[in-house]
Amino acid sequence: MYHNHQHHLPCLHCHPHSYIRMVQHLIERCLLLHMSQEQCIKALADHASIRPLVTLTVWRELQKENKDFFRAYFHVISPRPFLSRYVQRAPRFARQKHWKYLF
Repeated sequence: MYHNHQHHLPCLHCHPHSYIRMVQHLIERCLLLHMSQEQCIKALADHASIRPLVTLTVWRELQKENKDFFRAYFHVISPRPFLSRYVQRAPRFARQKHWKYLF
C-alpha cells in the first residue's frame, strides 16, 4: 500500500522553537554547500518559503555564537583575486543542482 507522506514544516507562530531549529538546520546545510549569506537567504526563500528576515536573524545569531567558525568560513568562501588566473570556479548555476539536497 502506498502512503503519501507530506513534509509538514513547523509553524513560526505555533512552534517557534521548532521553526527556528529547522531554519538553523537549513542554514547549516547551505554552509556545507559553501553558500554565501545572500545565496542562503535566497535559497531558503525560494525553496522553503522562509522569510528573508527570519533567515537573516537566525544566521546572525549563529554568527554571534560561532565567531571563529564564521571568520574561517568567510575566509574560505571569499574570492581570492590572485588565484583567479590559475583556478576557474564552477559557474554559479551549477550550484543550484545541490539545492534539491537541502530540502
